Amino acid sequence: MSGGAMSDTLTEELEKYRIGPRMRELRLRKKLGLVQLAEHTGLSPAMLSKIERGQVFPTLPTLLRIALVFRVDLDYFFKKTEARIAVTRRDERIRLAIPGGTSPASYLFESLDYPLAERRMEAFLAHFPSGAPPSEPHQHGVEEMIYVIEGSLAVVVDEETVTLGEGDAMSFDPSLLHSYQGQGDKECLALVVALA
Repeated sequence: MSGGAMSDTLTEELEKYRIGPRMRELRLRKKLGLVQLAEHTGLSPAMLSKIERGQVFPTLPTLLRIALVFRVDLDYFFKKTEARIAVTRRDERIRLAIPGGTSPASYLFESLDYPLAERRMEAFLAHFPSGAPPSEPHQHGVEEMIYVIEGSLAVVVDEETVTLGEGDAMSFDPSLLHSYQGQGDKECLALVVALA
């Protein structure tokens, strides 16, 4: 899939993995030219060149073919180097709608710690639009905490409903079915932290 078919934000996130430069480093280490690599992978030299320059992001099957030629695992291309500190700037966060591809979304979330490799918790800024439907009941992880920054939020955990207002917080076992829904006539903004 080319960068033109994706949002700028997703393209920027993919660029952080440096898939193209990592592929080029492997190729040069093995002393292979683009034509030789093309013969081994079945891809054209032009396509391989575009991948190396970051003009095109390879599909997983394509990347797997390249990994097999170089005898590396797929995770070689996805290891993050900035593993110890993660700074997430307000204007650089990715905002994803849940569920994806529907309108209106139940909520939108922005990951606050996505850049941190091997994290043991996930932190999100969640936006619950006014009048949005409740989220689908779901379960995950071992512990979750919600803190309402503004607005009001109904949280259903194991069929019990708790309504939270500004400044309220709650923790619960997210292995129980749970869902969320903003309340009132203005958007609810909440911090959600989950332990994986």
